[in-house]
Amino acid sequence: MINNFYYHTPTELVFGKDVINYLPEVIKRYGKNVLLTYGGGSIKKIGLYDKIKELLKDFNVIELAGIEPNPKYETSVVEGARLCKEHHIDVILAVGGGSVVDCSKAISVCAKYDGEGWDLISGKVKAKESIPLVDILTLSATGSEYDSGCVITNISKNDKRGYMDDIMFPKVSLLDPTYTFSVNKWQTACGTADAINHLLEQYFAYPNNSFNDGLLIEGMKTLMKNVKIALEESNNYDARSELMYLCTLACNGILSNGSGSSGWPMHSIEHALSGYFDITHGAGLAIITPRWMKEILSNRTLERFVTLGIRLFEFDSNMDKEEMANKVIDNFYQFFLSIGIPMHLKELGVDENRIEEMAKHILQHDSTLGEFMYVELDEAALIRILKTSM
Repeated sequence: MINNFYYHTPTELVFGKDVINYLPEVIKRYGKNVLLTYGGGSIKKIGLYDKIKELLKDFNVIELAGIEPNPKYETSVVEGARLCKEHHIDVILAVGGGSVVDCSKAISVCAKYDGEGWDLISGKVKAKESIPLVDILTLSATGSEYDSGCVITNISKNDKRGYMDDIMFPKVSLLDPTYTFSVNKWQTACGTADAINHLLEQYFAYPNNSFNDGLLIEGMKTLMKNVKIALEESNNYDARSELMYLCTLACNGILSNGSGSSGWPMHSIEHALSGYFDITHGAGLAIITPRWMKEILSNRTLERFVTLGIRLFEFDSNMDKEEMANKVIDNFYQFFLSIGIPMHLKELGVDENRIEEMAKHILQHDSTLGEFMYVELDEAALIRILKTSM
């Protein structure tokens, strides 16, 4: 069954080698004053920074460097908003991965708000306007380049919030897979794990439909195949382009049109983990995934697992259904392990003594209860998932 749906994505995607040459033409649509945002400096190592500065030589460019993984409200967002106001910024150019794009989205609305920016991010106040955002992607992972959401961490509150607003859609995203050649194995693996989880969150929904199932499962298969190639051959354009394209599509809603809501429970759990322990997002999701699957396995969800088993892993359709479901769960565990992700939270420095506190935090700030959830998770279920993930 296909549910009623409304879908609109205003972002322009420009994909392929050398698309950065369109940058001056794109930026001049919005003005002369540019805030260039980026992370730890990898764009300088690969020559991208110098290329951007040359292309934008006729623009007034102000820089915000050092945006963190799991971008922080108190530092990067607040400083970015201040720079935008001080220099009358017309357009933000985000260069990096999902963290840089997410942070830049938050800056784009906070810079147009006179109050405390966290009021917007936490949903207390609705944003009324934003600064236009353009991005150049250097890491395939979150899909932030093609959606209206961002995830921001408030250190003082141990709070990592997902925030969505249609005014935060990037205007244009320039996607050149060659800029991901230098991404190390850890970030390549974790970025792909993030995208696979995006597909899984949408797959486990009710009602569902066969067309979306096909897109989601083929997407998982493509990611699982190509990440292994990219880990062995970092400069393999074919593999990197497949990863970039799938990661971009995985989280902007197009693959769940007409389906029911899943509630995105694994992301709710991981947001708490990152909020408390600042772990790598994709790694946290990889660890949580098989434990969440084990928790929700029931007569209601069994056929979802069976479809995955047959269509993703090509299991014999005559296999016992419960056996197949458990084998699907184990295959995900073994896959994430095979691409270099440690499959226990303690290996990432997570303290088991804070599990109960995190479970309460999840229910208070994200919630895994309610009709919008495919499978509800109460506090006891959250604690079980976190404990078995240790």
